[in-house]
Amino acid sequence: MTNTTIDVTELTVEQVQSGFASGALTSESLTAAFLERIAQFNPRYNAIIFLNPEALDDARAIDARRAAGEALGPLAGVPVVVKDTMDMAGFPTTAGWTLLYSPTGGVDLMPATDSPVVARMRAAGCVILGKTNVPVLSATGSHANDSWAGPTLNAVDTSFMPGGSSAGTATAVGTSMAVLGLAEETGGSIQNPASAQALVGIKPTFALVPNAGVMPLAGSTRDVVGPIARCVRDAALTLDALAGFSEEDLKTVAGVGMKPPGGYAAGLRDDALKGKRLGLYGPGWRDRALSAETIALYERAQKELEARGAILIADPFAGSGFAALGKPAPGSDHFDARGMESLPYDMQKYLERLGPGNTIKTWTDFVDATRAEDPFGPAGVLTYMSSLPDMEANLRDAAAPPVIGTFYALRETYLSIFEEVMTKHALDGLVFPQLRDALPPREGTETLHETTVCEINIAGLPGVTLPAGYYESGSPFNLIFVGRRWSEPALLAMAYDYETAGRHRRTPVLET
Repeated sequence: MTNTTIDVTELTVEQVQSGFASGALTSESLTAAFLERIAQFNPRYNAIIFLNPEALDDARAIDARRAAGEALGPLAGVPVVVKDTMDMAGFPTTAGWTLLYSPTGGVDLMPATDSPVVARMRAAGCVILGKTNVPVLSATGSHANDSWAGPTLNAVDTSFMPGGSSAGTATAVGTSMAVLGLAEETGGSIQNPASAQALVGIKPTFALVPNAGVMPLAGSTRDVVGPIARCVRDAALTLDALAGFSEEDLKTVAGVGMKPPGGYAAGLRDDALKGKRLGLYGPGWRDRALSAETIALYERAQKELEARGAILIADPFAGSGFAALGKPAPGSDHFDARGMESLPYDMQKYLERLGPGNTIKTWTDFVDATRAEDPFGPAGVLTYMSSLPDMEANLRDAAAPPVIGTFYALRETYLSIFEEVMTKHALDGLVFPQLRDALPPREGTETLHETTVCEINIAGLPGVTLPAGYYESGSPFNLIFVGRRWSEPALLAMAYDYETAGRHRRTPVLET
């Protein structure tokens, strides 16, 4: 069956559900159309590394439920992708590394069960098309050049960095090879690829969404799972499916009672910016300058925000001491790795969850199996972790609870100053350019220069990034709304208001 008559370009969840309701679409025909698009464009963009052979069967099952009159949710029958690092039964979790994939000479990690976030997408009725590419151990927020599967390209322009580590998910969504996708962040891996490809990304409050069954970098302290989509409503609908307590991840008890009545998408309004007080980027937040072109784009965005009724406050963090808290890792632009010292314990717990049949069962097994390319060595992708204050203690006994008191004292300090500033200026949120300058080329040693990584990762704060224009080079310009913990409803509403007024995203012209 050919589906070339179905144009899946830039399809939203609302449009998909309208097609289902009218009979113009079935989940099977839509899934087949997306699979055709993947066959056309994925060889060039290399976003999806494993296709789900049961995708059409899953779509037919949804169609049968719909035909039987079952009441289905808004994501039922919607084709999506998930990041490689999220366990999905029947597929290896490779972390982009040759040493963790048997066809490239490594040892497979084969999960017996889905991670909670994958299970929740299935429960919502999504059709999972496949898993997406990542850099080795998700160690960079800029690209996926070192993956065993090869590099992923940027949907906007193949010469630009695609953002990482959720590069594959962003490119799959940006090229319309899926309606939306799951991403995961330790230090920018939702924000950066969404911004690099003119997409919407939600970096949720830490512990709002379970991260059990997701290969960790800092599962106890920083890691979060969130959506990447082409519009705010689709991202909000996905967060509705993902957020909430999970017995598999007890830290999510912190989010009990924090989800809004009716869900995140229900609160979207086109007047949400009216009267809102928003703080602007400045050296009080981070002492890193914006480029001249970024300043011009930001000033235009500020006028758009003011036209929607927002009240803007210049550099509210000036004199607060907030900017002095950051300690960039050696050799990085501004990447602060603190909190990642929980990795040995988090990986131990991740490996224990995989289930029977895996030869790598413990942190020690993991180290032994990957000794040929020691990620912590001088040339390793995680070499910066060796300088973390409690890393040595955590390496001595990965089975013991991690030594992370120093990190949580730091989080408390970040939150204390953040809350003080928000209260002092009566702020409803912050709105910054997510990147400080235009995208660098994919090939080269440069990285993405952002404004909110790792401040909101260490503090555990939420952020919503969305398109706000383009540089002269064609590089996307995104804003990010940041707020207090659990403030996703307000951030999404403000982002939706801005999106409906500006409609800045452009459909990319793809290469084959």
